[in-house]
Amino acid sequence: MEGQKKIGIIICDRYHRCAGGKCFRSLRNREGAFSRYKNMNVELVGYTTCDGCPGGNVEYAVDEMMGNGAEIVHLATGLIVGYPPCPYITYFNDYIRTKYDLEVVYGTHPIPQKYLNMHDKLGTWNDPEWEKIIQPTLGDEEIRLAYN
Repeated sequence: MEGQKKIGIIICDRYHRCAGGKCFRSLRNREGAFSRYKNMNVELVGYTTCDGCPGGNVEYAVDEMMGNGAEIVHLATGLIVGYPPCPYITYFNDYIRTKYDLEVVYGTHPIPQKYLNMHDKLGTWNDPEWEKIIQPTLGDEEIRLAYN
């Protein structure tokens, strides 16, 4: 192993009852945005919601995650694939990077194929900024189908 990273995950509040199954599975298997940790130990030091639009919990959650040693914050895939996707996701990224000087990663688990299909039909991600956002979780069709 090449070291250890301490991470936090912020999920969309509309999924506040999510038990984290896909995120934790992809973390364990180092899939999706967690593939960056293939040769590392990872400790999850925080998992919470944004607290709903416009994301009032982001400020306080990251404080707590940092208190637990967080080095990287993942903005969960649910913020990307929801209908509509989070309108504040780039602001969360900028805010966390600026206030806390932490690395922020877009996504957690791979995008399920059914979401990619619908967002393609809707044209949601036909923008260079969104192409950048979905990249860490895009994967190939086989992995996307495994997360349907």
